[in-house]
Amino acid sequence: MSEEIAEPRPDPAAPAALPQVLALARNAPLVPVDSAGSRSLVAVIAILTFLAALCAGAAELVSAGSAQWRTSVAREVTIQVRPSPQRDLEADIARAVDLARADSGVAEVRPFDKRESERLLEPWLGTGLDLSELPVPRLILVKVAGSAPDLSGLKARLAEAVPSETLDDHALWLARLSVMAGTVVVIGIVLVILVLAATGLAVAFATRGAMAGNKEVVEVLHFVGADDAFIAREFQNRFLSLGLKGGLAGGLGAVLFLAALGAAASAWRATPQGDQIEALFGAFDLGWRGYAVTIMIALIVSLVTGAVSRVTVRRFLREAA
Repeated sequence: MSEEIAEPRPDPAAPAALPQVLALARNAPLVPVDSAGSRSLVAVIAILTFLAALCAGAAELVSAGSAQWRTSVAREVTIQVRPSPQRDLEADIARAVDLARADSGVAEVRPFDKRESERLLEPWLGTGLDLSELPVPRLILVKVAGSAPDLSGLKARLAEAVPSETLDDHALWLARLSVMAGTVVVIGIVLVILVLAATGLAVAFATRGAMAGNKEVVEVLHFVGADDAFIAREFQNRFLSLGLKGGLAGGLGAVLFLAALGAAASAWRATPQGDQIEALFGAFDLGWRGYAVTIMIALIVSLVTGAVSRVTVRRFLREAA
């Protein structure tokens, strides 16, 4: 009696997507490496990183330029001598210069001539104007010897000898500049945080879409013994790679953009507008701190991408359980 060998029948408990998983194991990782969604996510991350790095770089430029400007201005005071019909302007200027040079806290004194004083008004009044009929004050630039000299004695002597003079230590402008620079830095930090939050939301949306598209594959992985930690790690590694690509592209774009602005600022340096821009932002030189901030933002974007994808996968698996 011959025994008939029965053909093996498929296990009904095995998921229908098992062939897909076998093909996936042979040819591709769990998360697709090259797809339209991945390329779009890299582009979104690059754009957001560019904006975040640009905000951070601008804040760093303002902070460095403000610190440099404050250090320079704090070591200078200005004596302003106003023309008066009852007094000889040139004699008053010479008397103020002599009194300033005789003060022990003064390192250098340089009076501005009439033409130099008029040129200071060109950024506001324009060029080609005849200011000879206007009572344009004459300025005397005084460089002090220390960082915080006592100019009260000089101020009293100048007020007695030259009644039409005004001594300005720029304290009000320094305080306003400090407030403005601090405000710009705070705004830059807030914008960076908002951009990082937008990056996290984009990654969470993309991760849930990838999980939904690979739902059957995830079920088979659970069937063959893969736990949630393994699946979350696979998604985290893949999105971390995408975050690194997008972050480096966006950070490099921000550095190149700021370098181009620096080249443009150098070309405008000889103009009054360029002098005003350089006084506020400096020479658009990021320095090592600026480049370190840009690289740090790119790394933070990558870490946020990986962490958000892991948390999203964990939550998705808990909801699907």
